[in-house]
Amino acid sequence: MKSHVFRPLWIILGVVVLSLIARQFIVPSDFGVGERGFMYSFHRKSNEEEWKAFKVKYRSREYCKECHDDKYSSIMDSKHKIIQCENCHGPAIDHPEDPEKLTIDTRRALCLRCHSYLPYKQSYRSKIKGFIPEEHNPDMECVMCHDPHEPDLEGWQ
Repeated sequence: MKSHVFRPLWIILGVVVLSLIARQFIVPSDFGVGERGFMYSFHRKSNEEEWKAFKVKYRSREYCKECHDDKYSSIMDSKHKIIQCENCHGPAIDHPEDPEKLTIDTRRALCLRCHSYLPYKQSYRSKIKGFIPEEHNPDMECVMCHDPHEPDLEGWQ
């Protein structure tokens, strides 16, 4: 065969060899080592304790229920039960140790994420009660009139 046939083959073999050599220097030696011998995984055995000490940024609504059972109950009886508490209240990473870190987002834009009217039939949001933001109290925050913990009350429009 002519050399033009072997040139791409040599290039491919060279790339494979260079990749295997680079892997020896880049991949840590304990990557993929498990209790039952060698097995691939997505962590290094030497940093498991580091990950166990890592603080979880977002908790679930079950975490909030421990101290805020009244709010949890009202939310679970409403149409907002599909929304996690931290969507409005921010991440609970340092709560309750530092209650000031947990911010309550009362901006109108937060409500508009779901309640601005969308005409798309394929979207589930077309079934959510929406409003036209420019026409419905444009200079006020929604929480001035509406309680997001009890959205099914008469005041909810």
